[in-house]
Amino acid sequence: MFIIMKKSHFSLAIAIALACTLTFSSCIGSFALTNKVLNWNKQIGSKFVNELVFVAFWILPVYEITGIADVLVINSIEFWSGSNPVSANNTKIIDGKDAKYLVKQDSKGYTITNLSDNTEMRFAFDETDNSWSIEANGESHKFMTFVDDNHVKMITPAGDFQTFELSQAGVYAYQQVATGSNFAYAK
Repeated sequence: MFIIMKKSHFSLAIAIALACTLTFSSCIGSFALTNKVLNWNKQIGSKFVNELVFVAFWILPVYEITGIADVLVINSIEFWSGSNPVSANNTKIIDGKDAKYLVKQDSKGYTITNLSDNTEMRFAFDETDNSWSIEANGESHKFMTFVDDNHVKMITPAGDFQTFELSQAGVYAYQQVATGSNFAYAK
């Protein structure tokens, strides 16, 4: 029951934040951090790989974190300063409410450092096993590994990995695993 209540409060907060952005349309902002993650996702492989990563990022919850960071911090900075702290530059400092963050982009991913306590989070590609992972607090969590040209292993909500085909059917199967759906979509 506690988990459901906690999630409903989180959903309510997101709904209120979105309603505020629609009501106060002059400071909506460009959602640069979320768009950077989305644009990166569009470039990492075929449309099937892109969709699998998209769903995995909802499980992990990458998109939720970037969306909240954009709504609560980055878009406000953009509104008041006139420039977005998450620009095309490979290194940028973001002034948050409670800390400053250093965002570095390199050829193998992104590193986000909290400058007040030096904690880091990284999205990294490992060429040795063709995998993408999220690294934080000294731990690395893979979310996708390329098996061959037609298959990937993807993280599931249970934390294990399943192999999916890089096809529309494979994406559909992963979406069902990720959402716990056991029904067919009407076409």
